[in-house]
Amino acid sequence: MAGFPVLLAALLVYPAVEPHFSTPLRVTARVAGTPSWRDAVVLLALAAVLELRLLTPAWPYTGLGSLPKLYLADVALYLYLVVRGIDGMGYSFIPSGRTFLIAAREWAFFAPFGIGLGLALKFITFHPRLPSPMHAAAAVLVTFLLTAVPEELFFRGILQNLLETRLGRTGALVLTSMLFGLSHFHKGAAFNWRYVLLAAIAGIFYGRAWRAERKVLASAITHTAVDVVWSLWFR
Repeated sequence: MAGFPVLLAALLVYPAVEPHFSTPLRVTARVAGTPSWRDAVVLLALAAVLELRLLTPAWPYTGLGSLPKLYLADVALYLYLVVRGIDGMGYSFIPSGRTFLIAAREWAFFAPFGIGLGLALKFITFHPRLPSPMHAAAAVLVTFLLTAVPEELFFRGILQNLLETRLGRTGALVLTSMLFGLSHFHKGAAFNWRYVLLAAIAGIFYGRAWRAERKVLASAITHTAVDVVWSLWFR
């Protein structure tokens, strides 16, 4: 756990360092937002450690299952805010009325797809109930902190952000959403294509929320709303 971020940081920094005869080392200028194969290796390493649950033995106690994701989110922040220094990530939690409006708009746009297609594919069923205020508040807080923020940081703040310099806004949005969908393949089956499809569609609207103001907060709010509505009223 101590060596993992050091190795990844070294991989990101290495191509920017050139030896010189006059000085021991010189860090050369480079475009911080342009992705390279090194970014691909780093992001794949982060995703593999999470998906393969390689850090689960570090927190073997009940209730601590989200700590590997939070650890990897911290590593990603260090690598891409401090070491890589990419612009436009939007890692800020300063709220504004516009941020909430954008998040609500994208949730409303996704709801017909998520609910209608989910019911048609028999992936979800409606469970009418009235959760207690405490239960609903806990669901919002836990989903926001442990699911929405880490995933939006990785997929929108870093991945979609980097891909925009290569593929443009639309290409980056589509590819990031597809990868986001594929990251959900393991939900209850060897390959749950229904979940992959719905997650990929949701990723389109999360990506739209992020790029509207380039704020992770906006897409995280949309993501939270989708997951909480699903967990409380659809299963």
